[in-house]
Amino acid sequence: MEGPNGGAVPQDDLRYWLALHRTPGLGAIAFQRLLDRFSSPREFFTLPASERRCALPLPPAGRAFLAAPAWDKIESDLRWAEAESRTVLTLHDPDYPQLLREIADPPPLLFVCGNPALLSRPQIAIVGSRNPSAGGRSLAEDFALSLCRSGLIVTSGMALGIDAASHRGALRAKGGTIAVAGTGPDRIYPARHRSLAQAIVAQGAIISEFSPGTPARPGNFPRRNRIISGLSLGVLVVEAACKSGSLITARLAAEQGREVFALPGSIHNPLARGCHQLIRQGAKLVEDISDILEELGPLAAVTGYKSVGVGGNITDTETLPADQLQLLTSLAFEPASIDTLVERSGLTADVVSSMLLHMELQGRVTSSGGRYCRVDKSR
Repeated sequence: MEGPNGGAVPQDDLRYWLALHRTPGLGAIAFQRLLDRFSSPREFFTLPASERRCALPLPPAGRAFLAAPAWDKIESDLRWAEAESRTVLTLHDPDYPQLLREIADPPPLLFVCGNPALLSRPQIAIVGSRNPSAGGRSLAEDFALSLCRSGLIVTSGMALGIDAASHRGALRAKGGTIAVAGTGPDRIYPARHRSLAQAIVAQGAIISEFSPGTPARPGNFPRRNRIISGLSLGVLVVEAACKSGSLITARLAAEQGREVFALPGSIHNPLARGCHQLIRQGAKLVEDISDILEELGPLAAVTGYKSVGVGGNITDTETLPADQLQLLTSLAFEPASIDTLVERSGLTADVVSSMLLHMELQGRVTSSGGRYCRVDKSR
């Protein structure tokens, strides 16, 4: 831990940061005001109790806590931070990410599992539906992979769907990825992402503003969205319904002066409507990674990207048999049923079913819920 002047923050000083952090009713903005008035939380705690109450108006639970802080829980937080690959960053630490420091309500403390240096590297956030289409999941992973190869860190929330796909794409690229948790740093949510979380810590970082032991609560996740956007130069929304937490992240990004990007989709796909809404509101329409890098490149100093097309030309089709090429030509980049493909191609249902299975094994086609769509092999 380091202080505002580059010196080490003693364990005793961190103890007082943690005590304020656990104080009920003390939010990020009030914490910041306290830091503006006092050089450190330790200085605040040297005041007589009556002066502390005047300096920091709090509800009864907060006043009771400050009168008798739960030092056992604070000692537990300190023990958590002593373990390998764990760090607690305070707003006074020079390693605290500068972009996040500049938002209106930066978290006073960040609990970090993994490499804290990545938090100050140029980042792109990728967010979207927890129940995406197969195509949306594939796009999120491919964009994350290519953006990582361009030198950006991919940041998301480790949720089901688009978040998880984005982290996996970054891991495939052997690049850095940051997951912002809506729980304490010692909890994995959802639990099925335990192995994903281990991979993220090994190759990147999981961070949280919540104290160890904090369970998943509904209010935590919208709150953590400001950190996802605040860490990043821009936010890419892959698939999102009109009422979606991803749109909250996009709104926060705009308020924080970050770039907002959105992938367009089929007018028949309800998960594209949130992205179309963002585009109407001024988000940049993204068809290719170059659409992002031309905005972020000068800021992030990223180069050497690999293009990721959406709806581009399919390569390696010349060797396909005529009937497979006929079916592939009938297959669009939005899901279609077998009945629709039979009607478009003029082939029988048995032939279409057999060829779809074969092309899915080749990676030319993807399926979800009995509907099929074409995969862009140029990526």
